[in-house]
Amino acid sequence: MLTAPRLAHLTPNWFAVVMGTGIVAVATSSLPVNVPGRRAIALAFWGLAVVLLAVLATAFVGHWIRHTEHARGYARSAAMFPFYGALPMAVLTVGAGTAAVGSTVLAPGVAFGVAGTLWAVGTGGGLMTASVMGRRLRAVTERGTPTPAWLMPVVPPMVSAATGAALVNHLPVGWPRVALLAGCYALFTLALVFALFVVAMVARDIGERGLPPLQALPTLWIPLGIVGQSVAAANLLGTAAPSAVAAGAAHTLHVFGLGYGLCMGTIMIVALAGVGVVTVRAFRRGLTFTMSWWSFTFPVGACAVGMGAFGVAGDFEIPRLLSAGLLGALVVAWCVVAGHTAHRVRTRTLPAPA
Repeated sequence: MLTAPRLAHLTPNWFAVVMGTGIVAVATSSLPVNVPGRRAIALAFWGLAVVLLAVLATAFVGHWIRHTEHARGYARSAAMFPFYGALPMAVLTVGAGTAAVGSTVLAPGVAFGVAGTLWAVGTGGGLMTASVMGRRLRAVTERGTPTPAWLMPVVPPMVSAATGAALVNHLPVGWPRVALLAGCYALFTLALVFALFVVAMVARDIGERGLPPLQALPTLWIPLGIVGQSVAAANLLGTAAPSAVAAGAAHTLHVFGLGYGLCMGTIMIVALAGVGVVTVRAFRRGLTFTMSWWSFTFPVGACAVGMGAFGVAGDFEIPRLLSAGLLGALVVAWCVVAGHTAHRVRTRTLPAPA
């Protein structure tokens, strides 16, 4: 992956590997069901995600320095640019893992200091990708055909909203906590509105043209990422609210989270069933491995975290069990996808993107 010829084609979708690995650590650490060895599993995946982020970030800098024209071409590409959303989400996921898992092996001050820094970097990057995507959507002649991948630059602000909730209680009491909480709700609203707009465009295109090509069908899982993250954000922020705002406002935010979780959680279950059926049919039709298979990981992990947060916020047993089931599916998916990726890297059979 890091040899000079391959470095020329180091596209941003590689950061989905960090997202898919880091979300296992986050989902495992936040699982509202006791599982033997949970801490060790979370630590292992968090450590691996940290290493992967460091390696890929270094390689990506080298890609831009040594192969600038290739890098600019991918950034300008209507098909490849959306995957730049994977960069801030990778940073945010590792940051969330540092807060949830790293704090058990590092000094709390260090862990949350690093997590806060990664949150700020990831949030800034996510706002940038969302802004660029917004400008590109206005340029009708240059934006290309709507695809589920268009959500990739849109999701990061929602990930910031969900992961920022863990940092609220670690700020000084008073306006810093209020500011972060309000900022996270602003990010939540921005991402949700933008995502609904993109989903409507993609749904209309699918209604007119049909499903994406066979090898692109795994990207249908991407919308589940924003669904799961939004449920997590609404409930985690509602849980964090009492430490930042008055009791009446905190209660309102808590109730909002529960209501949102009930509505969006129902949509999540239906969507999971639907894309699951489509995916099974795709495998029967001969779906072969590509990097798009990483779409099977982060969205499922986001749904697991969302269901867990909803279950804890409302003290509901069924969402907690769903969270455990989704985590089990996530681990299986990660093992399969990571195994295929490692084999292709080792044998150098991953095709260079066009």
